[in-house]
Amino acid sequence: MARAIVRDADVEPGDRVVEIGAGLGSLTLALAAAGATVTAVEFDRTVVPALREVASEAPGVRVVEADAMRLDWSSVLDGHADPWTLCANLPYNIATPLVLDVLADVANIRRLVVMVQREVGERLVARPGDEAYGAVSVRVAFRASASIVRRVRPDVFWPRPNVDSVVVRIDRLAEAPVEVDEARLWPLVDEAFAQRRKTMRNALRRLDLSPDEADAALEAAGVDPSARPEELSLEAFSRVAGSLPA
Repeated sequence: MARAIVRDADVEPGDRVVEIGAGLGSLTLALAAAGATVTAVEFDRTVVPALREVASEAPGVRVVEADAMRLDWSSVLDGHADPWTLCANLPYNIATPLVLDVLADVANIRRLVVMVQREVGERLVARPGDEAYGAVSVRVAFRASASIVRRVRPDVFWPRPNVDSVVVRIDRLAEAPVEVDEARLWPLVDEAFAQRRKTMRNALRRLDLSPDEADAALEAAGVDPSARPEELSLEAFSRVAGSLPA
């Protein structure tokens, strides 16, 4: 599986890769064997000594003992302005916030290839109309293109988990596909999906717009007031955000 993730990430000699949750180093060694310079981040201090021993046998590997959710990214990326790739097998509780934080705040990371639980992966890549489509999907679409590149059976792991996993590849866009004020967009998106079975008219009402203001904003954006948030694309959300009264 480690070699498969390296292929999914298109890692080539000379690439810079940051690996989150390196564990005992199986993916670390596969990345190094592909010729990458690897910064391997691991938080479990009981594992770090073994990881350092494994890494000492591979050229171009640096081990950083740190919590992935509290990283000083400028230090982790060692001041290099070159593009980086992030590879990881991410646990459920940090997968979504880590991916969103990296996309929002760490521009040097141009590509992420992460193994996550299937339901998390489906949310990251979902499109309007998909059951998994939500606020997370819209945030990813604002900054990147994402797709599931590999499905992973539970019997690949030991001990065998009770959930399926997927490998998701996320490539950062050179620029956002829409022009919109994020300070207006994200409160709208979050409120809309907070009660996803409610209509967009109701979502705007919860943003303290009057019924007339809500209908006027949606009409100006070309969105049916009775539409539900899971039907709206990033582009539609951006039009609604731009139509909200100042």
